Amino acid sequence: MESNRPKKGDHIKRVGIVFSGGPAPAANAVISSAATSFLEDNREVIGFFHGYSNLQDYHPVSRRLVPDKHYRVFSERDLRGLRNSRGIIIGTARANPGKSISKAEDFGDPAKTERLRNVYNALVDLEIDALISIGGDDTLKTANFMARFQETLPPESKRIAVVHVPKTIDNDYRGIDFTFGFFTAVDFMAKEVQNLRADAIATRCYYIVETMGRKASWLAYGVAIAGESNLVLGVEDVDDSLSLWETIPAKDGKPAEKRRCLDLGKLLDRIVNVMITREQKYDKQYGTIVLAEGLAELLPSQAIDNLPRDEHGHLSVGNVGFGKLVAAQVAARYEERTGAKKKVTGVQLGYESRCSVPHAFDVMLGSQLGIGAYRALVEENLNASMVSVTGQLDLQYVPFAELVNPENLKTEIRFLQPGSDLHRLARLLETRVDRLPDWSSGQRRGE
Repeated sequence: MESNRPKKGDHIKRVGIVFSGGPAPAANAVISSAATSFLEDNREVIGFFHGYSNLQDYHPVSRRLVPDKHYRVFSERDLRGLRNSRGIIIGTARANPGKSISKAEDFGDPAKTERLRNVYNALVDLEIDALISIGGDDTLKTANFMARFQETLPPESKRIAVVHVPKTIDNDYRGIDFTFGFFTAVDFMAKEVQNLRADAIATRCYYIVETMGRKASWLAYGVAIAGESNLVLGVEDVDDSLSLWETIPAKDGKPAEKRRCLDLGKLLDRIVNVMITREQKYDKQYGTIVLAEGLAELLPSQAIDNLPRDEHGHLSVGNVGFGKLVAAQVAARYEERTGAKKKVTGVQLGYESRCSVPHAFDVMLGSQLGIGAYRALVEENLNASMVSVTGQLDLQYVPFAELVNPENLKTEIRFLQPGSDLHRLARLLETRVDRLPDWSSGQRRGE
């Protein structure tokens, strides 16, 4: 009799999957695991191609969605052997249907919700009962917008449940310890740093390696630790010893304000100090330095104000060329301080890792998150929730309300905490120039 008992999610007959933002290893593990779970349960699954780019422009007459051009109705054959594959079977894009939304009142503005309504209408016309969103913090924001938008609809309107799976190689996500793709990206880039280290030893030079990671430094620290770098620095390290204050002039009715920014001169001296220490103390004429790309956002305003931004308003830090900029100036500062020349080369890493073959752990994590999306909808009958894991891949579900600021509707970045054990690990492994900070002993098991 137990097997005949109705499931909580029996009303869900057809599910849509959308992947948005940058690629990440094990993306197909998430998609295939989720889709397979629904297919095995005799429910249909549609994968939408290239994020929200087609959905947000949908019109029932002039811009209808065409099967195998704008979406795929998945079959079991589509999903065979997909879990360990590179890339994203449904592609991705950075289209942002909620771009005009900045506060709760905007949901009542038809002009600002036009593209959200287009997405909703497309899902309704395709008889979608639930949407699985896979993406970074901006995609989480869009998923929250889709759930919030439906709250403004008449009571008789169809409701489409929305659950979100966190995705980013940057690992800067609140609500989950590690995101799928992070360890693969770390492993891939760390091997690149090891190759550069071997080159540096052979040629007695230095490499300044700029890693992806956006504003947080998780990737930089992981790559530096696994790649045996001699120094790693990120946004979280910009304290008084590496910063200065600038005044932002009043503009557009906003008052003048103070802004902490990176003191490039202090950064150069920190790096050159490591180089000189390695020479004098260890007779090492080579090395690798890892810098998080997010440091570029802390450059003085005049250096970044006119640089391009993406669909979500973020500075395209990868286009700044921060690593190469620092490398050229480190070489000049080293010569200024020592009277000797040293070859210092800037290298940018990140794009190569996003579609690399996924690490076994990321395949396991991605698969559990995909299964978690199925279980959230069918077993738990959830809506407006993010799928997460804790401990030994134990599933948990976090309401959007706990992840999104109710006032500005933005998500919050999770930074690497200075003084945390992971942060201290890097400090203990790299070349020491100064005495380590007097950290507290930290919390231990049972405390």
